[in-house]
Amino acid sequence: MFKDFSFSAVAAGFVASLIGFTSSVALIFQAARNLSATPEQTASWLWALGIGMAVSSIALSLVYRLPILIAWSTPGAAVIAGAAAEGHLSMPQAVGAFLACAAMITIAGFSGGFERIMNRLPLPLASALLAGVLSKFALDAFASIPGNPGLIIPMFVAWLSGRNFWPRSNIPVMLVLGVIIAVLQGGFHGATVPMELTRPVWVTPEFSFNTFIGVAVPLFIVTMASQNLPGVAVFRAHDYHPPVSKIIGWSGVTNLIVAPFGGYTLNLAAITAAFCMGPEAHPDPGKRYVASISSGFFYGLVGIFGATIAGLFAAFPHELVLALAGFALLGTIGSGLAAASAQERYREASVVTYFVVLSGVSFIGIGSAFWGIVAGSLVLIVRKLATDRG
Repeated sequence: MFKDFSFSAVAAGFVASLIGFTSSVALIFQAARNLSATPEQTASWLWALGIGMAVSSIALSLVYRLPILIAWSTPGAAVIAGAAAEGHLSMPQAVGAFLACAAMITIAGFSGGFERIMNRLPLPLASALLAGVLSKFALDAFASIPGNPGLIIPMFVAWLSGRNFWPRSNIPVMLVLGVIIAVLQGGFHGATVPMELTRPVWVTPEFSFNTFIGVAVPLFIVTMASQNLPGVAVFRAHDYHPPVSKIIGWSGVTNLIVAPFGGYTLNLAAITAAFCMGPEAHPDPGKRYVASISSGFFYGLVGIFGATIAGLFAAFPHELVLALAGFALLGTIGSGLAAASAQERYREASVVTYFVVLSGVSFIGIGSAFWGIVAGSLVLIVRKLATDRG
């Protein structure tokens, strides 16, 4: 690993953890608040999730020498927040649902059932799914220009220059420039960051049939459909072929361990994983696993210094995070669109998949990534039926 170490990979890992944390941590706080969690329990959630992501990301990346990044489930947090808001869910019941969901993920992984389903997914549709998920970030980056052109435009110029003249240092240069501009604008509030360690808090689980059906099963479905499915698509779009069943299975095992402390769901990262798999992390695909290890390290810091890291990430201006994510993903988006439209027989289905995912549509608690694949597959099925009849 030390021989494969590079500053660009570490920077890519930092950006992945930064984007992953800032884009969804508010939803985790909301879920904990709806469960009437104490401040200590809320901090314990960050500890459990951070340590769980760190251990699994680092261990799996080292074992398989692949950029494997494990993340928390953002739509899963929404499911928990919604169930808790209805007033029919206590903290012990929620932990029971976390454990049940983790057990189902473990079984789905080690049994090979999920991987068998994914093996039937055509690469163009997987690429369209990836492009659709990531395009939202690029749209947000360019849409934020009117709000702070003095920050966003120089960052775009830095990205454009780096893409052509210093590709390995593109992300770190863009990040450093953005932070410098933010500080000069008075938009970086580092002085408000607290300094304290996080202590895990055990919650004894309670199990019930109603909680299993009403919380654990929806949590499992949205995690597999909205997180693990696009996570595998990211691997395939970057021409990586990991042992999906083992990765999903071990993420479930880790989830079982941290669930009593607030680790509600662990799964494959999708959007943030793209930062670790692109050429910006390292020109050699075989050395990009260092980026996911670095991201795991930073997530570990999130767990250990939950309140401090939360304050640090919150100190970054929102426009800086949007620009960093959107511009850094442009190359990956372009590659995804190219792969999605390369084969004429899949082109129409890929276009439908892309726009359904880009729309952000959500139905019965399942996100657009799943429905994009459903819509694209439907186009392929209808086209095959028409061809067979002809």
